[in-house]
Amino acid sequence: MRTVITPIFTIRPFERGIQETLGRYTRFVLPGLGLQWPFAQLVRVRDIREHTIDIMPQSVITKDNVEISVDGVMWVRPSTDEDSIKRTFYNIDDWKRAIIQLAMTNLRQEFGDLTLDESLVARETIATNLTGVLSTHAQEWGLTVSKIEIRLIDPPEDIKKAMHKQKTAEQERRSMRLLATGEFEAAEQQKLAAIQRAEGEREAAIKIAEGQAEAIRLVNESAEKYFVGNAQVLKQIEMVETSMKDNAKVIVTDKGITPTLFLGELPVVETKKK
Repeated sequence: MRTVITPIFTIRPFERGIQETLGRYTRFVLPGLGLQWPFAQLVRVRDIREHTIDIMPQSVITKDNVEISVDGVMWVRPSTDEDSIKRTFYNIDDWKRAIIQLAMTNLRQEFGDLTLDESLVARETIATNLTGVLSTHAQEWGLTVSKIEIRLIDPPEDIKKAMHKQKTAEQERRSMRLLATGEFEAAEQQKLAAIQRAEGEREAAIKIAEGQAEAIRLVNESAEKYFVGNAQVLKQIEMVETSMKDNAKVIVTDKGITPTLFLGELPVVETKKK
């Protein structure tokens, strides 16, 4: 805030002001060139740009009685309308200090409703809740709370060491679980491969047996087709073979081997003429 007492003054684009005459509010002053009566009048000017305000580190107790250190940052600006600018002057003496104290109080309350584990993963939730609470209260002071961020949540050293050990143990368990899962999947793949190999061998054996059965069927069909009709010829051949063993003679004609057999030499009988 700055105070202007000169007769001629300038209000910059990012400023808004109020004019007082003999200690009483007179009018709302917008950016531009202005005039006033010296000593009788003065202008109070407020910067309406976004203000970045640190929430200093502080100790808070969580729901499970763990003391942690937290800090944050918030963005606050005076609203630009006449009524809000008047409130920043007349409803609060130091709006920046007031908004910081309000943020710290509500920050302790937010973390007090959460356990340590919940606090570590609830930054956005806490920031959103704080923004809503501070915006409601800050309206009375003519302020707008744009955003709040939680920068640091710092547990005690012994808690951090325990958390580190827990994290390491969890990573080791996860690694062992992944290794066991990999070995199980590899065993399952080997099992499936063995099953597929056995199935292939069984199908191959079935195909071979089917081929042999087909060959036997073809032989039987051929025997039935060709052997029955030539049985007499085969019998004749057997007889010829037997005759040859006994020095028998056979007659060969133009129709093939006849079944006529002559055993040995027939004697010649001479007859006398009378």
